[in-house]
Amino acid sequence: MEREIDMKEVSDGRFYSLRDMVKADCGGCQGCCDCCRGMGSSIILDPYDCFRLTTGLHRSFEELLDKEIELNLAEGIVLPNLKMTGPKEQCGFLSGEGRCTIHPYRPGMCRIFPLGRYYENESFRYFLQVHECPKEPKTKVKVQKWIDTPEVKKNEAFIIEWHYFLKALSRRLEHTEEGSFQKSLSMYLLKTFYLKPYEETRSFYGQFQERMAEARKL
Repeated sequence: MEREIDMKEVSDGRFYSLRDMVKADCGGCQGCCDCCRGMGSSIILDPYDCFRLTTGLHRSFEELLDKEIELNLAEGIVLPNLKMTGPKEQCGFLSGEGRCTIHPYRPGMCRIFPLGRYYENESFRYFLQVHECPKEPKTKVKVQKWIDTPEVKKNEAFIIEWHYFLKALSRRLEHTEEGSFQKSLSMYLLKTFYLKPYEETRSFYGQFQERMAEARKL
């Protein structure tokens, strides 16, 4: 989902593509886990994030809801996000030593950090969030290598479609005062794109398109 930002204040003034080099690599964090704490409900999970988590950890979405993730309202729609727990308000997947226990399956927002996505014209570009990661020194790395996502072009196409699909639904909700419609819409999205298990042996993107085609008809 989008948030209002002033690019001059939060970025280095550049936009990046997958082939570009960006000064974002902090050498495996080396003991720093600041970005895994105090994030509130801001790490919203898309369907591919949950596909990676459920298939990688061999746990259902409902099991993850017991401890590591939670549901919150985001622009009128109920969506899952990583849950911050304990006195340090840290990610439920963070170990006692401050290391990520789901690194191979980490969500997309974690993969791109300290990069962000700037959405416009039915697409998006990457930008460097210059004030979000205190770890120094940072070295240059190719954006595609940093994101570390298989079939990255398919993934970008999925991100664009999901983002603008939710944005259209959010705009529609602005014009209705029916709380029952908002609730039923959120429940439908959760059941269709998150609760319904994905087949590990099939491509996520094909399964997503099947569900999206059904959702658009409705």
